[in-house]
Order: sequence, then structure tokens, then C-alpha cells
Amino acid sequence: MTSRIVAFGRRIAVLWVDGVRRWSAAVAVAAAAVTIAAAYYVVGHISINTDTEDMLSPDLPFRQESRALSRAFPQFSDDIAVVIEGQTPDLADDAAMALAAAMRKRPKVFERVFDQAGEPFFRKNGLLYLDRDELYDLSDRLAEAQPFLGTLWRDPSLRGLFQMLGRAIDETLKSEKGAPPIEIGRVLRDIAAILEAQRLGRFSRLSWQNLMTEKADKPGPYRRFILVQPVLDFGSLQPAIQAIQTIRTLAGELHLTPDQGVEVRLTGSAALAEDELKTVEQGMGLASVLSLVLVVALLFVGFRSARLVAGTIATLVMGLIWTAAFAVAAVGKLNLISVAFAVLFIGLSVDFGIHFGLRYKESVDADAPHDVALRDAAESVGGALTLCAVAAAISFFSFLPTAYLGLAELGVIAGSGMFIALFSNLTVLPALLTIMPARKTVAAVPRRPLAAGGPSRWIGRHPRAVLWLAVALAAAGAVLLPRAHFDFDPLNLRDRHTESMATLLDLMRSGDADTYSSTVLAKNINNSREISDKLDKLSEVKETRSITDYIPADQDEKLEVVQTMSLFLAPALTPGNRRSPPTMADDRRELAEVVGKLKALAARLGQVGLGNDAARLLAAIEALGGERTSDGVLGEMERRLLSGLPQRLSYLRTMLEAEPVTLGSLPAELRRNEIAADGRVRVEIFPRENLMDHSAARRFVEAVRTVAPHATGGAIIIVEAGDAVVAAFRDAGIIAVSAIAALLVVVLRNVRDVLFVFAPLLLAALLTVAASVLLDLPFNFANVIVLPLLFGLGVANGIHVVLRARHEGGGGPAVFATSTPRAVVFSALTTIGSFGSIALSKHPGTASMGVLLTIAITLTLVCTLLLLPALMAVSANRTAGDKPAPQKGG
Repeated sequence: MTSRIVAFGRRIAVLWVDGVRRWSAAVAVAAAAVTIAAAYYVVGHISINTDTEDMLSPDLPFRQESRALSRAFPQFSDDIAVVIEGQTPDLADDAAMALAAAMRKRPKVFERVFDQAGEPFFRKNGLLYLDRDELYDLSDRLAEAQPFLGTLWRDPSLRGLFQMLGRAIDETLKSEKGAPPIEIGRVLRDIAAILEAQRLGRFSRLSWQNLMTEKADKPGPYRRFILVQPVLDFGSLQPAIQAIQTIRTLAGELHLTPDQGVEVRLTGSAALAEDELKTVEQGMGLASVLSLVLVVALLFVGFRSARLVAGTIATLVMGLIWTAAFAVAAVGKLNLISVAFAVLFIGLSVDFGIHFGLRYKESVDADAPHDVALRDAAESVGGALTLCAVAAAISFFSFLPTAYLGLAELGVIAGSGMFIALFSNLTVLPALLTIMPARKTVAAVPRRPLAAGGPSRWIGRHPRAVLWLAVALAAAGAVLLPRAHFDFDPLNLRDRHTESMATLLDLMRSGDADTYSSTVLAKNINNSREISDKLDKLSEVKETRSITDYIPADQDEKLEVVQTMSLFLAPALTPGNRRSPPTMADDRRELAEVVGKLKALAARLGQVGLGNDAARLLAAIEALGGERTSDGVLGEMERRLLSGLPQRLSYLRTMLEAEPVTLGSLPAELRRNEIAADGRVRVEIFPRENLMDHSAARRFVEAVRTVAPHATGGAIIIVEAGDAVVAAFRDAGIIAVSAIAALLVVVLRNVRDVLFVFAPLLLAALLTVAASVLLDLPFNFANVIVLPLLFGLGVANGIHVVLRARHEGGGGPAVFATSTPRAVVFSALTTIGSFGSIALSKHPGTASMGVLLTIAITLTLVCTLLLLPALMAVSANRTAGDKPAPQKGG
């Protein structure tokens, strides 16, 4: 006998729906008015927080340490890392200097622009940061090149370049063995490559920095970095959008584009958040539209009544807007998980409409009057819908006591949304059906209720075979259970095709960025040295870095080398010692002379070594017109060969003025980046192993904490956040299963029926975990919600079937001749369609949630329609066997 709670729920539902029917017009108008007001509120107040760290409780110890670091160094929060990539180091450096200068002129957009490599301090003292042997080698090369550098300083034109080349070739031709006074082979090859590119119309610029330092050729790109702290507009969904757009505009105005040998890319926390938000908006927007389309299509197939479809969709849209308004009011900013509430609501709310609508349509098709049909629907499914809403809400609310705020917020929204869905489907839908009642469907051949025959009949005849199959599947799932794992890395939840993420991954691969480093705040500089010394001894630590590492080693010896360089280079680089600009005739005359000398050098040395280099350059010049080269070609040649020279020589002259470096002489901006206002010092800790391996990350974190228990940073946050989420998942699962089981025991008052409802869910849960292993779809920060939801949402199928069986009487098989199995199938299909649309999102986190939810709900439907009938059939057969046989005779 149905429990009093369900019976009471039915009576309330009948009275409520009957009242709505009588005041249908007023209810519809009121619902429309509330919907318009709610939509206006949502548009004006909705916002999204894309920080994944904020999805965990601020009371967790690692979150407190992270916030302490952010308070000490706020400049590293909400920043933009501008990555300038050039074909040559000259192009990258000039582009960075120009872009940084342009950004500094816009203080209303950029609060802080820090270009460390462009700081005058590092321009002046850069030679002191070279290794000692590297500095000696550079000094020797510049000493040999001093006469030629002097020529180019006085005349940085084609005339000066060709004169320099001519003198070097003359000295080589005078040598008995053809050995040049300086190594000019590299110069000849690089100039030839530039002229060959000019003939082909490809962009190219000669790198004087590489020539002067004799760095080995590499394909690039050569990178420079600018750290920007934008002025954020917190009244916008995209707080950093103005700064990002301004950087792109400035890059265009300065011609910092790939066709000019430079590419400007953005990453950093603010840029990552902007791209994340854009991905989520596009993905969830597409998912919501597809979800509605799929729902409408399925409703037409299931209802075969345009009026019933229209009423259900209108009810769904109103409930969705009400839930969105509640979400904004209850949690303020949505997060990357709670933003999925819309698709979840569409998939779940429509279930209520399907069950109510199909039961209503069943009575209408049986010639019941409209008011009777509404009453039958309310009485038949009202209690079940209420119980399903409570069970689903429990699964969502199960995350509230955990530290996972991201899912807790989704739980608040979606759990409350279940009651909004229940209310709207028992209020708005009956009102709309009263205004436009559904008509009886006249079919040429009466439609047989779903599952009345075929598979259901076979299951009824062979229930034990189905049970043994279920046992076998459960055993297989149990075998795969230990192989299920959790992906702790939040980077795997981001779209790798966005500019910010692609840039970050490139930097990580090249070693220019390490998001897995950790940081500890030392009390002072002496304490930072002590901590660094201890950490450097750990096998898991590659190196540490702090403010003291900006004091160059062997300064006295290096300063002597720089002073020596200044003695022979400074006179050649004296300001004002410049020749007047050449004419085109001057350039053409010098070109003719160097062509002749190149011919002589190639003839003497042959097609090997330096002779081959000379022949290549000679061929490149001849291809551009040789001595009869046009003025336009000569002008372009000068831009390609000499545009970067003056700045490089100027920087070289500045570096000859290096002075002793002390902590006090370091730039103020750099000191602020390393020493907090209260004197604490930032010590960065870099791992030796690749921390994309979670076991390596855990080893690194445990080792660091033996020295610095309060360390924070990427590796520690990843490990601790993963542990917190796994704990939240475990606790939420226990809460959801226990609370739902307790609810069913109280309501159904029959342990057998509770087991009937839970058995398909347990099997579906095992198979879902097995599917995650087989499909290599690990659990992560987003899709971890699946298993608790599986019980909360999947239990609805069993509840509807069991309660309808009680309502119909006649044992379990009788229910499969009603509209309930059809409603279960179509409601599950709409849920699958909604969740499946999330899987199409470009955001990997929400996409993985959609994929796993789709798998879970599909398995829940299949297990319910196979295992539940088998259990009910076995139970019915056993009950019939227990009845006493009728006695013969009188």
C-alpha cells in the first residue's frame, strides 16, 4: 500500500492543479510577468568567475597560503603576459620596446607595465649576467671586430656595410692562406640569405645581435616578455577585455604582425580567464540551443500534440529564467561548473513535463474531459514527481557540506531548480493546457504501450537470465574499478586551441614558463638564503630563485673585462662621430666595388668554405640586378640589412658602462616583485621532474614541505585541490546515496521496492566507471559530479515505475501496459540529448562532464528497463508461488 506521504502529496497535487485550472488565465499572466522581471534582472546582474582555484573553499589551508602570497604580491594576480616573438632577436627586442612604451602612455588601461629585459638597469649591466667564459669569448670577438664596428658606427648605411665587407675581403686576399682577420663567413651567409628572401618577396631582416654574439643559427622564434597588470572593469563580464583589445590595436598600429616578422600573443591569468569565459559562453550557448532543439524534437515524437509541446516548452523556458534569476541572486557570480545549470535544468525539468503531459494525454485519448484528465495526471504522477524532485535535489545538495564550492554552487542552483521545475510543471503547464487543451489523437492502428511486448515479454519469461547477465556485467565493472583515476591537472580542463592556452603550452615546452613551480615566503633576505640552501639539496628540486640571484657572480673580474672592452670599443663608438648620409650613387659605387672583390675571393678560394660563401652572396646580388640594381631595390636592401644595426650598436655602447650591482641598486620595480612591503622575500622553487605526472608532482610537494611547510604555488595547489575534490566526491556520494535511500525507505515503506529502485543504479554506476576506464575518460574537477547525480537523477526512473505499479495494482507487469515506461524512455532521451549537447562544448571540462553524464544516464535507462522488469517479474512469480493452491471438492 502506498505510503501516506505519497498519498498526501497526490492529494495536494490534485487540489493545486485543480485550482490552477480554475484560474488559468490569471496564472498564465502572472507567470509571464514574473518571467519578464526575472529576465531583466538576470541580464543586468549575471557574471562569471573563471578562476578554477576559487571553486574550492577559502578555508582550506592551501587556499589560505595562496591568498597570503597574492596579498603580498598583488601584481601577479589578474595579469597579462605579452609574448613578443620575432624572426630575429633584434625584431623581438625592438618590438617589445616599442609596445611597452606605447602601453605606458595609457595609464587608464594599464596599471603596470613591466619589461624586465628592457629596463635601463639590465641594458647597462647585462654583460655582468653572462657566464665568465662567455664574457671572455665575447670580449675577444669584439676586439677583433672593433675596426669594422667603428666603420658601421660612423656610417650605418649600405655604403658603410659594403666598405666594411670590402676591407675584410681585402685583408683576406692579402693573407697567404686566405684566412680572414675576422670570421666573415657567417656575415656573408646571413647577408646572402636576406637578399635571397628579398628576391622571393619574403620578409627577412639581418640580425646584428646574432652576428655580434656569434650565436648559433636557430629557427626561432626569439621571445621577449612584458608583464602587464590591466585596469579591470568588474562591472563587465569581461573585466580585462579593454586591455586585451588595446594591446591588439597597438600591435597593429606598430606593425607588429607576422608579415613583418613579429607576432604578439597573450597569456597570463587575465588572458586565460577571458579565453576561458569566451569558450564557456560559446560552448554553453551552443549546448543550450541544441538542447532545446533536441527536446522539442523528442517532445513532438513523444506527445504527437503541438499544443502539448508548446505548453511544455513554454513552461520549460519560464522555469529556466526563474532558475537563472535565483542563481544570480543566490550565488552572485557563476563559476565554470555552475554555468552548466541551464543545460541541466532543460534536461531535468522537461522530464517532469513529459511524465505529466503523457499521463494527461493518456486520459484525453481515453475520452476523459479536460478537467478529469488534469486530475488524473496530478493524482497519478504528482506524488512521484515530488519524490523525484526531492531525490534529485538531494543529489545536488550533497555537495553543500563539502569544500568543493564550484559544485556546491551548482548544487544550490540545480537543487533549488528541481523545486522550481516541479512548481512550474504543476502550475504553468496545467494553466497553459487549460487555455489550449490537447486533443485526442486518433490513430489508424492503436498504439501499443511501450514495453508492453517484445523485450519486456521476453524479460518476463526469462527474468533470471537477465539477472545473471547483470551479475556478470557488475563483476566486469568491478574488475575495472581499480583502474579508474582522477585527472588532477586543471590545465587539462582548458581549451588548448585558444591563444592564451596555446601560448602557455608553447612556453612550457620551451622551458620559458613553469606553471608547476612553487613559492615560499621567507621572513627576510637571510631567511631566503637559508631556505634556498636547504631546498637546493633536495633531489626533487632543480633550482631555487630569489632576489639574491639578481646579484651577478664574479662581479669584480667581469667588471675588469667590461672595462677592458670599453678601452678598445668606446673610442670607436663615440657619439657625434658620424659621416653624412650617402647618396644612391655612393651606395651603388660601393656595391660595384664589393661585387668585384667577392668575384676575386670566390675565384681564389673556389667553391669551398669562405669561397662558397662569397659565391653565394655574389649570386644573390646578381639576382637583384647586380651593379645596375634599381634605387627601389637598394632602398629595400638597406632596410633589410641595416634597420636593426643602430639600436644594437647603441645597446653595446650602453653595456660598456656597467657598474657594480648590489641589492640597493636593483630596479625598484624588480625589488617590489621579489620583496613584499612587509619585508618578506619570494623564493621560487622549480621541480626537476615533469610534474604533469601526478606521482612526480606529489613527490615534489612532499619534499618541498619538509623544508617549507607553508609553500604554495602551482604544484601544491594542483595536488591539494585534487585531494580536496576527491574527498568532496566521496563525501557527496555517501551523502547522496544514504539520504536518497533513507527517503525511499520512509516514503515507500518497503525494503524490496527500495532495492528494486537502487539495483539498476548500482549497476549503472559500476558500468559508468568501467566506461571511463575503457574510453580513457578520467574523472576531473568538472565531471566528478556524475556519480552522485546518477543516483539522484536515475532514481526517478525507478520511482515512476514502482509507484505506477502500486497505483495500477495487479503486480509489476501491469505497469508496462501504461504510459509510464514511455514517459521514462522519452524523459531519459531528452536528458541524454541535453547532456549530450554539453559534450559538444569546446571547453574540455564541460565537454567531459557532458560525455560522462550522457553515458551515465544512458546506462541508467538501459539498466532500469532491463533489470527492474526482471526483478519485478521474479518477485511476482515468487509471490504467486507462495499463495496456497485452491482445494478441490466441497
